[in-house]
Amino acid sequence: MTTPDPAAGGIVVAGQELARAAAVIGGGGVVAFPTETFYGLAVDPFNHEALERLFRLKKRSAQKPVLVLIDEISSLDRLVKAIPDLYRELMARFWPGPLTLVFPGGRQLPSLLTDTDGTVGVRLSSHPAARRLAAAAGGAITGTSANPSGLPAAVTASRIEEMFPSAIDYIIDGGPVPGGRGSTIVGNDSSGLKLIRAGAVPYEDILAALPDA
Repeated sequence: MTTPDPAAGGIVVAGQELARAAAVIGGGGVVAFPTETFYGLAVDPFNHEALERLFRLKKRSAQKPVLVLIDEISSLDRLVKAIPDLYRELMARFWPGPLTLVFPGGRQLPSLLTDTDGTVGVRLSSHPAARRLAAAAGGAITGTSANPSGLPAAVTASRIEEMFPSAIDYIIDGGPVPGGRGSTIVGNDSSGLKLIRAGAVPYEDILAALPDA
């Protein structure tokens, strides 16, 4: 059951609904859910078969890894080898929010989550339903946008049904989401911070948040 929440600017998703969605994810299914930018598609990021199905649904190249959403910073322990020092100020400043940070991935991660260099993109969403779903599902879910590759990402639950008729196992209707630009994606290498994809958080703001900026 969902109820309007004018103060939050959208719909509050009931705990019972989140529990059902988490059970679908735990069983290898695909769940659509709202975020602060677009709707996303969630599967268990450690389930190889679920990831393969997700990529087929999106018609996405296996060479384009999907990002992961977490419920809280401590859940990074399951996903990454280390947290670069440059990221700590960014996490404090921009998480929760539409900033994806690219970390050195843990050895146990499926190849569909990691780039060729073994890195993984992770974000702590500011949308309460996204964070609560990640928590209910064990701390981490995939957060790729709800759309076939090449098409605009969905901003309503009804649009997901149009794009994926009968293909999504469970849809959490959180009402319309803002759309606009997706999360900003930032990486880090020997030369320092680098912009991978421009998005909702201006890169200038990210650079300004660094201690030596």
